This record gives sequence, C-alpha cells and structure tokens, in this order.
Amino acid sequence: MRLRQPVALMMVGMVALLAMVSCSAHKPRQVAGGQPLTEPEKEVLHEAEQMLTRSCMKDHGFEMWAVPRQPLPEDRDFPYVIDDVEWASRHGYGSDIDAERSRLRAADPNRRYFENLPSAEQARALEALNGRQSAARLEVRTPDGVTMGRIADGCTSQAQQEIYGDLASWFRVTSVTDSLTALWRADVTADDRFESAVRRWSSCMKARGFDYLTPLKAREAFLRSPQSADRPQEIRTAVAEAECAHSTGMSTDLQRMEEQYRIQRTRQHQTDVDTRARLEHEALPRARAALADIGRSGEG
Repeated sequence: MRLRQPVALMMVGMVALLAMVSCSAHKPRQVAGGQPLTEPEKEVLHEAEQMLTRSCMKDHGFEMWAVPRQPLPEDRDFPYVIDDVEWASRHGYGSDIDAERSRLRAADPNRRYFENLPSAEQARALEALNGRQSAARLEVRTPDGVTMGRIADGCTSQAQQEIYGDLASWFRVTSVTDSLTALWRADVTADDRFESAVRRWSSCMKARGFDYLTPLKAREAFLRSPQSADRPQEIRTAVAEAECAHSTGMSTDLQRMEEQYRIQRTRQHQTDVDTRARLEHEALPRARAALADIGRSGEG
C-alpha cells in the first residue's frame, strides 16, 4: 500500500509553489451531483480558505500571501489530444504557459519569504501550517487504491474545518472524488475505440507531414526535448493536431467515451459525490461570513 500526502501537507502550502502542470495535466472537473458550483462560488470558497489560513499564520507570527485559484487562466487541460485550434494557434503545446509558470514561481512572495526564514523558523512555520506531527491524523483509501493521509491540525486544517464544518468528511470526499478523473480517463485510454481514434489521427497527421504515432509523442517532442525551442514548429504541429482531432472524429468520439465512463465512475461513488456537493454549498454562507469578518478586521 502506497501512502500519498495531499498538497495541503506539503511545504508547497507555505511556499505557494504553483504546480508544474502542462496542458496534459490533471485538473479535476466538477463531479459532484446536484447543481455544480459556479466559478464565482468556487472563488469564494478558495478566497475564504486562503484568507483564513493567512489570518491563522499571522497569529503564529508568520506572513502569508494569498495564491490565486487560477494563476494562469489561459492554461487548459487536454488529457488525450489538443482539439482547440484557436488555443493551439496561440499556445502550441503550452511551452509559453510553462515558461510563465516558472516565472510566477520564481517571483512568488511566499516562496521567497519561506526560504529567507532561519531553518528553525521554517520548521515552526511548516508545523503551524500543516500541523504538529503528534496531532491526530486522517487517512482515506481512494478508489485507485492509494491511501492518503493528513494531519488534522494546523492552519490549513483549521481553515477547512471552519469553512466546511466537518474536516474528516471534507477530506474523505475530496480525496475520493478527486481521484475519479484519473480513473475514467484510464477507462477511456483502455477502450479499443480510443486506439482506433488514435490510428485515424496519426494517419491524418502523417498526411500533413507530421509523423507521430500518438498525441502524447507529439507533445513530448516539444515539451521534453531540445526541439521545444522551435516555437513556430510547435504551433504548426499543435494546430495540425487539433485540426486532425476534429476532421477524423477523434474529438467527438473521445468526448462521448469520457462522458460514458465519467457517469459510470461517478455512480460507483455517488454518496461521496453528493456529500461533496452538499458540503460545498453549505460552506458558501460560512465562507462569505468569514471573508466579511476578515475584511472588517483589516486582514484583506
């Protein structure tokens, strides 16, 4: 059994390192049953957790700066194939977004602040943020067979407890539902229809002068090799990928398959899915009240 620590337990919580994800990286879609949260509602929950954590850290004698929920709004998730021609014509395979992410990380005030703390203060800051090692722990086994754990203490946990009302339940349902996306995507790529779609796409690309067996191979050629410096070629290849995804029917087929498997995986864990939706909606009034209180106290 593998143990995987969630982001909230990592130093990244204090340093506010922006995750190094490419256009293929996982960004969980809304899987909760009932009415999904709107983008503004998601922002409210995020901002409240950030501000409550910041206030708690200040009580412990440490500075902390809020991290945007979407620091790079142009970042997109293409788990199988790039199928947005306009996006590809601007970003290619996302090497420009990767460069901007690196720039933001280097300029991050939380990172610089943490790295400038004496080692003893760094340890104290991490304990304040993530909790004492001697404190109670929460663990949950996710549908992909991974056991996730966290300390039920510290400013991160305190903020989530205040917003969601039940830290243990919140940790359980987010751990479970966040793992579902990887499962249904694995279902898609294991489907014979996926292999057929990839073969059609590869033939289309070859006819255009791009000899790649899979979209992943094309992506890797520009994001993981010296060829990545050839920005015009990156864009031409990504645009061809997106056009072939549409002309061969690959994009449509993958959307149908993903919806099929998404529904199946969601139904298997409907209780956790619905509980997450309920906790999120119930959290909104508390989050708004917390933001109002913090605003009145001058924290924001």
